[in-house]
Amino acid sequence: MTTPQQSRTSAPQVDVRGPRFGAWVTTVVLAVVLLTGSGWLLAVQAVVFAVGAFAGLRYAPYGLLFRTLVAPRLGPVREREAEAPPRFAQLVGFGFALVGTVGFLAGAPAVGFLATGLALVAALLNAAVGFCLGCELYLLARRARTA
Repeated sequence: MTTPQQSRTSAPQVDVRGPRFGAWVTTVVLAVVLLTGSGWLLAVQAVVFAVGAFAGLRYAPYGLLFRTLVAPRLGPVREREAEAPPRFAQLVGFGFALVGTVGFLAGAPAVGFLATGLALVAALLNAAVGFCLGCELYLLARRARTA
C-alpha cells in the first residue's frame, strides 16, 4: 500500500492492477502467436511493448484499455507501485518480441517460437500469480549497480 510519504515522491506510480491486466492481454496475444506462427502479430505486440518501455505505461495501449474500460468498474485504487520496474519489464518483453519477430519474418521460425514462448512464460507468471519476472530483473540490476 502507498504511504503518504511515497505519494509525495516524484517517481511515477501506477495502479498495480494495470500491469497485471496488461499481462493477461499479452498472454492471449502471445498464445495466438504461438498457435499461428504470425510474425506480424508478434510485431504488433513488440510495438505495444515499445510504447510502454519508451513512452511510459501511461501511453501503453493495454494501460489505456485498463484505465478506460476496466479500472472504473473496479473501484478506487488501493495500491500503487513505482512505474520503473514494470516499464523495464516492457523493455525486456520488447527485446524478446523483437527477436521473435525477426525470427518469424526472416524464415527462422524456431527462433520466433522460442522467443515468443519465453515471453509468454513471463507474461503468464505475471498474469496468473502476480510475479513480474522483468520487475525482479530490474530490482536485481539496481542492487548490482549500487553494490
